[in-house]
Amino acid sequence: MTDHLGDSVFARIARKELPAKIVYQDEEITAFHDIEPLAPVHILIVPNRVIPTLNDATLEDQQLLGKMMLVARQLACQHSISDTGYRVTMNVNSDGGQSVFHIHLHLMGGQKLGRMA
Repeated sequence: MTDHLGDSVFARIARKELPAKIVYQDEEITAFHDIEPLAPVHILIVPNRVIPTLNDATLEDQQLLGKMMLVARQLACQHSISDTGYRVTMNVNSDGGQSVFHIHLHLMGGQKLGRMA
């Protein structure tokens, strides 16, 4: 992985400069367990290069964003939550709950999840 990844905490995890329980990684995407899980299965799926928010994504990111969703589906199957159900969310900016400004999907499951607002 190259320097264009940036310096977010997630980029540093993708470069393996910070410890994480990585469950998927390729040249474009890294997925790892959230350190503060909100469900029995709580995995973060991030692009290896920094895109701060969904608002910063461009048409060139379209395939990458779709691939992130397919990785979420694959991980849901691998973690045995695809049949019972799971949630995939992306928070955008502070009011949307984003705390790390490097886009990421939350894959959550393994229990009945509450309603969303």
